[in-house]
Formats: sequence, structure tokens, C-alpha cells
Amino acid sequence: MSLRNFFKRYLPQKEHIHKHGGMHLFSDYLHDPNIWHLHRRSSAGGAAIGMFCAFIPLPIQTIVSAAFAILFRVNLPMAVVFSLFSNPITIPPLFFFAYQLGAMLLGLEEKHVEFSFSWEWISTTLIPIWEPLALGCFILGAISSLLTYFIIRLVWRISAVNKWENRRRTKE
Repeated sequence: MSLRNFFKRYLPQKEHIHKHGGMHLFSDYLHDPNIWHLHRRSSAGGAAIGMFCAFIPLPIQTIVSAAFAILFRVNLPMAVVFSLFSNPITIPPLFFFAYQLGAMLLGLEEKHVEFSFSWEWISTTLIPIWEPLALGCFILGAISSLLTYFIIRLVWRISAVNKWENRRRTKE
């Protein structure tokens, strides 16, 4: 199965995204064909945006990734899917590591913080630790975004070269 077929099979389709979730906010912009194209640049850009937005320490990652995908005209389904990298299972370790990284870089003493994904936690615990958490999330988001972009470009390139080689061999 080629990389393009894999993505077409497992990424959400245009109609599904348009009807579900908060995507109705973007209904005027969902007609742009560029955000649905599946090619190397668009897919890598969408995945990178999704990974960056996955590190937003508020439950708005999917909406923000969709907005950036539309703004930068990259693949919207890839951005939405990769923004789900942070989910209820991965959020506690991701944000704990982001907080530790931010505290270390800012030279702050770490506070004992129990992460939970709730509005109560956001309103009571996030306020005193937002600076190191935001810095750590930004740095981890930027690094993971860049890595994701270049890995997808590399995998896409390797897939294309392998296709060319197979075609060349079959012609001989």
C-alpha cells in the first residue's frame, strides 16, 4: 500500500470533518481544494501544524490546528489527526515534561503538580505554573513539529524513490 493510499484510507474525509466537531466554524473556508490535497508538502505541513498544536495546554488543539491548516493552506485532515497526539492518555506525561523543561530553563524551583485534564485544574493549578508550562510546551511543540515535518518529507521521498525504482526494474 502506497503512502498516499494509506493516508486516503485512514484520514477523515471532507464530509466527516465538515459535519462533526467544531469545524462548522470554518465552513466558509472548507471549500478551498488546497486544504484537501494529499501531497508531500501539504501532508508534511499539516502534520507539523498538528504536532505543534498538540502541545497547547488548553483543550483547543483541534480547532487551532484546523485554523492554522486553513491559514497556511496545508492538509486539514493531517493537521486535525496529528493534533490528537495529545489525548487524555498522553497529556499528563507530555505536560509534566513540558513543565519540567520550562522550569529548568527559567531557573525556577519545580512545584509538585499533579496534572489532570479538567477545567478545575486549569483554573486552580495552571495559573501559578503557566510560565514554565507555556515555555516548555512551545519548545517541545516546535521541536516535535520540525521533526514531524522532516520525517514525513523523508518518508514520502523514500516512498517515491522506491516506486521509481520498481517502475524502472519492471521496464527492464
